[in-house]
Amino acid sequence: MKTPARAAAERRPVILLTNDDGFFRETILALFRALRPLGTTYVVAPDRERSGCSLSVTLRRPLRAQLVRPRVWAVEGTPVDCVYFALQKFLPRRPDLIVSGMNPGPNLGQQDINYSGTVAGAIQGTFHGIPSIAVSLLADAKGRFDLGHAAGVVRAIAADVLANGLPAGTALNVNIPPPPVQGVKVTRLGWKFYDPEIIEKLDPRHSSYYWIGTGTPRRVGDAGTDVVAAHAGYISLTPLHTDMTAPRALRAAGLRRLARALAASD
Repeated sequence: MKTPARAAAERRPVILLTNDDGFFRETILALFRALRPLGTTYVVAPDRERSGCSLSVTLRRPLRAQLVRPRVWAVEGTPVDCVYFALQKFLPRRPDLIVSGMNPGPNLGQQDINYSGTVAGAIQGTFHGIPSIAVSLLADAKGRFDLGHAAGVVRAIAADVLANGLPAGTALNVNIPPPPVQGVKVTRLGWKFYDPEIIEKLDPRHSSYYWIGTGTPRRVGDAGTDVVAAHAGYISLTPLHTDMTAPRALRAAGLRRLARALAASD
């Protein structure tokens, strides 16, 4: 027979936290603390930084996972690996919400969201039909992040998503600027064009090795885009859909011509 305390615990929402920066980062631990009033929080995150890994999944080598402390696991893998481990091995039941982040740096525009391991953690949750949020932070003029303020914003967003959900197949990409915040905007994706610098060095044996830098990205968009809104001091809420079909291209004459030509050649 269940005790009242156990029954109450089972009714509490289960919240999964992941990231691409590592289980040990203060950004994810700040969320672990901030979201506890909303439900039972779990961290299943990489054992080291995995930035820029996008939706990669580890298929060609075995993985190890370690329970670091109660409800916190470190996984030798990517954010996608972590979500798989959480759903199939570690959580007591399917989570009611997944929050990926908080990333110490923005994830804005078409290129960022396709490269980002932070965004991938949320997209992977959406693949499983779980309401999922990716959270990234902008630094102030001195390069600092206000984790307390940002965690409070995420708690408010998480409470709303737990109560009302998200549209099917849609993850929410959130970028939070440092205070004072000018407001909140629902945005579409803009562009950040990268021209990465390839830096060549010599190792002690005089063999070349290379670093790919980010360079200085060029932001392109209007006031309705995430890249402009977030840098203007607004919290940016951008819905991301997992269906990557290009609807205009479905109706494009060129593709229909190609389809007819291929059919005729059979």
